[in-house]
Amino acid sequence: MKPGEYILQKGEIKANDKRKTVRVTVANTGDRPIQVGSHYHFFETNKALEFDRAAAFGMRLNIPASTAVRFEPGEKKAVFLVEFGGNKLISGFNNLTEGDVTKKAVRDAAILKAQKEGFKGAGGAAAPAKGRRNRK
Repeated sequence: MKPGEYILQKGEIKANDKRKTVRVTVANTGDRPIQVGSHYHFFETNKALEFDRAAAFGMRLNIPASTAVRFEPGEKKAVFLVEFGGNKLISGFNNLTEGDVTKKAVRDAAILKAQKEGFKGAGGAAAPAKGRRNRK
C-alpha cells in the first residue's frame, strides 16, 4: 500500500443513494455557452438558463464532484438534480439564497429575489400560501 492509496471493496458504489432527486429541462436562452459545476446551487445559475427554479431550490447537479454540465446557446436538455447534504446552509453564488434551504421563509425570499432580478423560470413560482392574499 502507498500513502494516500485507496483500496475499495468490490461492487457498485452508489452516490446520493438516499437523497431527493428531481429532473428538470433546461434551455439556454442566452448567446453564450454556460457551464455549471457539480456543487453549484442550481436554483442560482445564470439568468439566461430557463427551467423550473422552484423545483431546483436546494439542489445541485447529480454528477460526480469536480465535473460540470455545459449548455450551448439555444440548447435544451434535461438534467437530474440532487438535494444538498450536510446542514443545508447556502449562501453566496448569485446572492439569492442566504440561509437554511429547508426553511420556507428562506425559499420564498430567494424566489421573490430571483423574480425581481429577472432570472428566467422564476416567475410565478412564489405564489402566496393558501389563505393569504397579495398586498399591494
